[in-house]
Amino acid sequence: MADRRRPAPTGPAGPGPRPDRPAPSPAPRAAAASAAAGCVLAGTVAVTVAVAAGPGPGLTGYVSEAGVTDSGYAPMYRIGVFALAGALLLLAAALPAALRVAAGLLAAGGVCAALSGAVTCSAGCPLPPFERATVADLVHGGASIAATASVVFAMLAVLFSPAAAALLRRLAAAGAAVSLPLAGAVGLAMLVVGRSALTGVLERVLLAVCAAWGLATATALALRRR
Repeated sequence: MADRRRPAPTGPAGPGPRPDRPAPSPAPRAAAASAAAGCVLAGTVAVTVAVAAGPGPGLTGYVSEAGVTDSGYAPMYRIGVFALAGALLLLAAALPAALRVAAGLLAAGGVCAALSGAVTCSAGCPLPPFERATVADLVHGGASIAATASVVFAMLAVLFSPAAAALLRRLAAAGAAVSLPLAGAVGLAMLVVGRSALTGVLERVLLAVCAAWGLATATALALRRR
């Protein structure tokens, strides 16, 4: 008896390739990574302009002094900090699901960065043990320190995660190799020396390294997923 089964169609309704179908849109994680890279750039530029052009004491002061209410560049500084906070949250969303520890650390860092932008320190942003600080100073300073520490620990989480891609681990290794000794030096300088050019320079270099790692990681994730 002849086989009357018809072959499966290969046209638009069949299981074969459909060249006429539009290309899929970028994955949500790739979109989050691209947005994170843009927020890092925008936030870094805004904070840098506010610190450089503001009436602060220069390298002898803290970066946060640009956000004091009396400064004309305080709104720009806070906008930059909020953009960086958003960048951390977006980068946490862009990381692969297997890197949940690093994502959690970045999300926590984003929340702390947003808190540091919302709570303004007093003039000079005094911190103990050499200066008398207000409650707002302690909240702002603690949130800023916690945000930076979260980013550094996120680098370590990516570095020691076997599920991370090789490029992400290399970026994390470079970032951690530079940021870990810098973070230790900043903490020691704040406790031993206090406000000084040494503390100011170390703080700025550490923040620049964290921003560079965030930008490089977000860019790598966006290009890899696209």
